[in-house]
Amino acid sequence: MSTEKNKIQGFYDEFSDKQVKTGVNSRHLNIINKLVSSGLKSSHKVLEVGCGIGTVSQLIAQVASKGNVLAVDISEKSIEKASQLWKNHKNLSFEVSDMSDFFKPGQSFDYFVFPDVLEHIPVDQHPNLFANIAKHSHENSVVFVHIPSPRFLEWMIQNEPEKLQIIDQPLDTSKLVGVLQQFGFYLEEMKTYSIFYEEKDYQYFVFRKNKAIEKTTPRTKWEILAERVSIKLNTKFLSSK
Repeated sequence: MSTEKNKIQGFYDEFSDKQVKTGVNSRHLNIINKLVSSGLKSSHKVLEVGCGIGTVSQLIAQVASKGNVLAVDISEKSIEKASQLWKNHKNLSFEVSDMSDFFKPGQSFDYFVFPDVLEHIPVDQHPNLFANIAKHSHENSVVFVHIPSPRFLEWMIQNEPEKLQIIDQPLDTSKLVGVLQQFGFYLEEMKTYSIFYEEKDYQYFVFRKNKAIEKTTPRTKWEILAERVSIKLNTKFLSSK
């Protein structure tokens, strides 16, 4: 193991103790809410990357109650804690991995979840990471990414660096979209929104496998009409303020 990798693993081994004290917070709940909204189903098979002590993992496992969740992390201590904390979740398993050589022959996943982890992985490692993800995807696979918004993270770096982790880098949206496109995914949804601050401190991305459209499904005229009426009423209401 390289010196740098040892250093990173050591940091997250110590960080696992802090995670136990924190428990489930608003960020975790927002992640699971966005996952469900994006289409996570009870039967889905999920790979979560950067699971820490499994706080988000167990929330995913509750939703994917008829499927299964594999959660991985670079920290052996975090995985040990997670395995004990959530041992009653029979559809949830944990494994030590930094994803650099991740390979499960014959296995594919419906969802790949990155819950505030990509900003901690050097950008030059992202292509190899998503190459491994692509090997385990199928035509309907989804990649869900949740990260701090770049502008907010830049503010943190300048003003509160003591609160950051060993690697905390603002991620360029165009580069993130580009590397996923390189491995056959397209951006379906992206939003910058507020959790702890009014300045919109987080972002999420939903990427889907870029398969060709074989047929189209027109919306009903009533759906379109209802939408038009709603837009007009909302516009009139805002303009009257």
